[in-house]
Amino acid sequence: MHRTLQDGWQFVRLPLDSTKEQADRAEKQPVDMPHDWLIRQTDRLYETGAGWYYYPLSFSEAESGKRIVLRFDGVYMDSDVLLNGQLICTHRHGYTAFWADLTGRVSAGANELCVHIRHESPNSRWYSGAGIFRPVTLYITEPLALLPDGVSVDTVPGKNRTWQVIVTAEAVGQPDGTPVTAELTDPDGVSVCVMRQRAAALSRFVFTVPHPLLWGPDSPALYTLRLSLNGDTVEKRIGLRETSFDPDHGFSLNGVPMKLHGVCLHHDLGLLGAAFHRDAARRQLTVMREMGVNAVRTAHNPPAEAFLDLCDEMGILVMDELYDMWELPKNPYDNARFFPDTYREDVASFVRRDRCHPCVILWSIGNEIQDLHVSERGQYWTRRLMEEVRLHDDRHAPVTFASNYMPWEGAQRCADIIKLPGYNYAEKYYDAHHQLHPDWVIYGSETASLLQSRGIYHFPMREDILSEEDLQCS
Repeated sequence: MHRTLQDGWQFVRLPLDSTKEQADRAEKQPVDMPHDWLIRQTDRLYETGAGWYYYPLSFSEAESGKRIVLRFDGVYMDSDVLLNGQLICTHRHGYTAFWADLTGRVSAGANELCVHIRHESPNSRWYSGAGIFRPVTLYITEPLALLPDGVSVDTVPGKNRTWQVIVTAEAVGQPDGTPVTAELTDPDGVSVCVMRQRAAALSRFVFTVPHPLLWGPDSPALYTLRLSLNGDTVEKRIGLRETSFDPDHGFSLNGVPMKLHGVCLHHDLGLLGAAFHRDAARRQLTVMREMGVNAVRTAHNPPAEAFLDLCDEMGILVMDELYDMWELPKNPYDNARFFPDTYREDVASFVRRDRCHPCVILWSIGNEIQDLHVSERGQYWTRRLMEEVRLHDDRHAPVTFASNYMPWEGAQRCADIIKLPGYNYAEKYYDAHHQLHPDWVIYGSETASLLQSRGIYHFPMREDILSEEDLQCS
């Protein structure tokens, strides 16, 4: 059983150094999830402070003995999860999903869930928002259960238009001979195949699909994979598709060359703020599609999972991005504070959540990372992060990064590790670098941006932006 915890929350914003005792006594306001507390104070959109969220959890005697976990799709940022005043977990990254395991720590009857967020500003180069700004889901299962993020899918084309769908599924708990069932249904809901085997720590199923409907921008056909164990079901929508990147011929989808007409899209929804709203995101992507867009780069962090669901449905290819900084910060309170200690869990969350989405064609481990440019540490971290991605996915999508340092040796050494570098504002180097590095797949990860003031224009236009005393951009 799982359900989304949407209404019934209480919230109070307090100073950064506030304690739980102070939060307990403070007057709270009811809020619905997802929630961004900064967007409501338009004169203080980047304010430092602490957010305290409270939610009443109630369990029956039978439920209290089961496996109980909470999934947070995104909390910005540096957060603690507490149950009945006891710390369950701490999560630093503001955009990766995480799990809080309450198993064996709940009481029958009433329980108090509390989420404490330390929002220190400045921490980002864009509007970040603050709060539990993506969905929260409660899972109650038997001790032996499937892991929702433990499913991976590999679609393999074969002869005579027959494809294979290879599914692996991880389970938690002690396997006891209980069967796990896997069913694949086509886009019309017709069952393709049902398979059953004894549950194991890692179960593997191989489906044969004759004459499949392939996934792509013009026809985003989605099959449904259902895995069931002990009365609980994990469901994934998957697409049968094959991608390739070639140094001379570029990107191909299902064997057909394709140009990526992409945009770099930040996670917020404009005046609505950072709290994810599915209808607003659908409208945003619909406008993009009408512009001719067929690809999106999630600048510069993992999006809400529901955003990827929409891209799956609408046939939009995605460059899924994880970091805007590694060890070297861009702001005093950004994720560089935590990176060396948390990169493994960040990468695991990033890849495991998104590796079944057919829309995801690239794993980007960073954008305009200074570490690439200034020292050999950039090469060390490029290797480490690529290894961590491949630990959780070695086929669904290749590893890349987006760099504005490609004219210099440091970034080039890192590009030689991944062989698939993204170039930010460096089109003039494509041909020369292709000649020097014929094994690299070179693409434009960021090639144009608009920074202009309305109504005030300084001339001559050859002057650099922000060069005027009033900081207007012409």
